[in-house]
Amino acid sequence: MKDFRLDNLVLSQFKPGTYAFDFALDSTYFQAIEKTEVLGGNVQVQAQLNVREQDYDIRLKLKGQVQVTCDRCLEPMTIEVENEEVIEDEEQQTIDLLWLAYETVTINLPLVHCHPDGGCNPEMAVLLQTHLRSIEEEPEEI
Repeated sequence: MKDFRLDNLVLSQFKPGTYAFDFALDSTYFQAIEKTEVLGGNVQVQAQLNVREQDYDIRLKLKGQVQVTCDRCLEPMTIEVENEEVIEDEEQQTIDLLWLAYETVTINLPLVHCHPDGGCNPEMAVLLQTHLRSIEEEPEEI
């Protein structure tokens, strides 16, 4: 099979049929992307491109881990990633499989990233506790 650039698959190069691409998004890839919530990781990707006469679909299977910043203690934490997605399109003439896989990883991350109870940096946990207020401590409204 011809070598293809995963970041620029030109659909006109493919005859109708099914094509498989196996690759990984690793820490080098995640760090190369500016302004990302993903600090690093290793996600194995299996992509299946199904080309038809007028359209195509891509089946992505993702499995691995990514590192993100904990929203509570601001330390790195690991999140397991496992997802299967089907993307259909008839408009695009090129596909960036790397970016598509990256987007699939990020949209499937939980909205809140927090270590399990007791997993946060102990110094930060103590600091947070000193700034928490209970309802009884709230000042009365004037």
